[in-house]
Amino acid sequence: MNPSEETLRFIRLHRRDDVRALALQAAKYPDVDMAEAVVQIAGIQIAEKKIPQWAQTEGILYPKHLSMEQCSSEVTARYKASLVEGDSFADLTAGFGVDCSFIARRFRRADYVERQETLCRLAAHNFPLLGLSHINVHCADALTYLQAMAPVDCLFLDPARRDSHGGKTVAISDCEPDVSRLEPLLVEKGCTVMIKLSPMLDIAAVLRDLRCVREIHIISVNNECKELVVILRRDSDVSESIGKEIIISCEQLVNNSPSQHFDFTYAEEREAVCPIADKVGAYLYEPGAALLKAGAYRLLAARYGVSKLHLNSHLYTSDEPVAFPGRAFKVMAVSGFGKKDLKALLSGVEKANLTVRNFPSSVAELRKKLKLKEGGDTYLFATTLASGEKVLIKCRKATVS
Repeated sequence: MNPSEETLRFIRLHRRDDVRALALQAAKYPDVDMAEAVVQIAGIQIAEKKIPQWAQTEGILYPKHLSMEQCSSEVTARYKASLVEGDSFADLTAGFGVDCSFIARRFRRADYVERQETLCRLAAHNFPLLGLSHINVHCADALTYLQAMAPVDCLFLDPARRDSHGGKTVAISDCEPDVSRLEPLLVEKGCTVMIKLSPMLDIAAVLRDLRCVREIHIISVNNECKELVVILRRDSDVSESIGKEIIISCEQLVNNSPSQHFDFTYAEEREAVCPIADKVGAYLYEPGAALLKAGAYRLLAARYGVSKLHLNSHLYTSDEPVAFPGRAFKVMAVSGFGKKDLKALLSGVEKANLTVRNFPSSVAELRKKLKLKEGGDTYLFATTLASGEKVLIKCRKATVS
């Protein structure tokens, strides 16, 4: 926990080295606590990609691999921090403290609560180095602390999503603590309650299990859903009208690009008029992962002036380029699945990026049939048109603004 100067020098010197190779060289460095050095070097290497602000801060100490694997990334932590502000904040399941460190900057005082002593000692060491001396560290059980605490402006929880055997869980009731059971107490103790849940959790399950949902945020990073964040407020009750006025926010974060944001309610989705295309236009659009998770399929077409290829295909098209929240492609050719058609479409193509949407074959099956390697600059979409025709759409990536 407090590495010696010799161990710290070793960590600084070898921070880019292969930790597996270093672990085998312990005998060469008798004055170095190699087990601790390996943990810290592995932590630094993960942090450089996941939480760069921490990696750039001299003296930060890291936990073992599992805690690093489970902690939030800096980009998602910053997004969650943008959603709240006030005077008082408490993180009841703080873990390594990444979310707490970014959200706490939005509050005058903050409490970090964690039952693992090792993580608490790391937090007490790291927070002052990050300029966060206003965070008070408490080694305590979340439920015990919650029952005794004074109300705060914002409560944050990231329930453990692993069972007693280490397997991953998804359902709210299978997580620890079970926030569905604690919800009345949570909204009593926090004016706003923010809960981070599994990105695999069905949104309908959230609305079924929690009564005081005000907002649901779906966060994707580089087109992969990473977090489902639920905002509870005591003045919200969806039991009478499931999903009607709840704001669904899709935040699509992409490296080196502006984020793509899309807000809607399910009432808007139900009422949206969705035009269906009679053919594939000059441009093809694929919604980002957060939007596909949210299910705003009709509203996307209505808001962006594009047409859906088929009610169940979740691909969109237009003749003019549109700044669409997802991936955009320039259509090069469209083909049926006859041998001659495919031969003409794939002439000179040895590898391609293949996607299937509303299509009877899997990517693996179709790739084998087409005899194509993966990769390259060509994108192929196998899908079904409104007429029922199965087609293969050949594209290249397009940049639209």
